[in-house]
Amino acid sequence: MNVPNLRERTRQAVRAQLMTVAWELFVEQGYDATTVDEIAAAAGMSQRSFFRYFGAKEDVVLVKFEAVGALLAEELARRPASEDAWTALRRSFEVIVEPAERDPRHGLVLLRITDQSPALRAGRLEQQTRWQELLTPLVAARLTTAADHDPRAAALTAAALACLNVANAVWLDSGGTQSLRRLLDDAMGAVRPGTS
Repeated sequence: MNVPNLRERTRQAVRAQLMTVAWELFVEQGYDATTVDEIAAAAGMSQRSFFRYFGAKEDVVLVKFEAVGALLAEELARRPASEDAWTALRRSFEVIVEPAERDPRHGLVLLRITDQSPALRAGRLEQQTRWQELLTPLVAARLTTAADHDPRAAALTAAALACLNVANAVWLDSGGTQSLRRLLDDAMGAVRPGTS
């Protein structure tokens, strides 16, 4: 097990603090209206110090998607072996759904920000491609085949992520008034009935 040293742990803690401060400002005053100077000042540091941890304001947003991918993979790996791949994928998506159901503000801001910026939208799609790369081997382990070049795991993972994207889009369009959990169940159930 590779344990980060004190310097790396400190770096991770400062990055986490900057992300928390930035997201509070994004929710309060909007992404475009929030400057790097404001984020740095709210975190008690200089703009120059901010750039030691993030290359740009956009990175604060995209790092969030990277972290979610790791959480999804951890959750999928923990799902009971008795669950079929589609059900396990749906249950693993609770790491996204549960916080959105509890308090939709952060999720709505994240989706709005990435929808309004072509660069962030592209970055989100790139991160979701990484999610698929992380999840596909875990899905493949649940399938009963030893065949080489079997497309099923990648297809199932891509379809589930597409359902998540559709549910998120409808949820965003509703301003968070609809239940993301129900929307995701409906989307995934439409692809594979009886699996909500």
